[in-house]
Amino acid sequence: QVQLVESGGGSVQTGGSLQVSCTAYGYTYTDVCMGWYRQAPGREREAVAAIYSVRGTTYYSDSVKGRFTLTKDNAKKQVYLQMNSLKPEDTATYYCAGSGGRSCWYPPEIGRFTYWGQGTQVTVS
Repeated sequence: QVQLVESGGGSVQTGGSLQVSCTAYGYTYTDVCMGWYRQAPGREREAVAAIYSVRGTTYYSDSVKGRFTLTKDNAKKQVYLQMNSLKPEDTATYYCAGSGGRSCWYPPEIGRFTYWGQGTQVTVS
């Protein structure tokens, strides 16, 4: 049973930094695609970043490009999202997602992710 657990959210002032982490339990392989999504109240869940194991590439949405960095540690089965120069519009619940061995497409398609974490709140004021 795969379980994704996020941590590291919190409150920060505009211009500050936060790192959120995702630990994958139950994985017996390095997933093809891991992503971070976010959802603000009243808005749809949107892709923030994704990392593709086969290509060795990453995707960033235009709204976070240059400010956020996604990395992963396969040995620790962890994925990280370093968020710098945070803005109030970055306020949302951040979710980690795993594709379960299949392609998540580029840009990542939400329907291609099989596993989801419970989310961690990030608030920028």
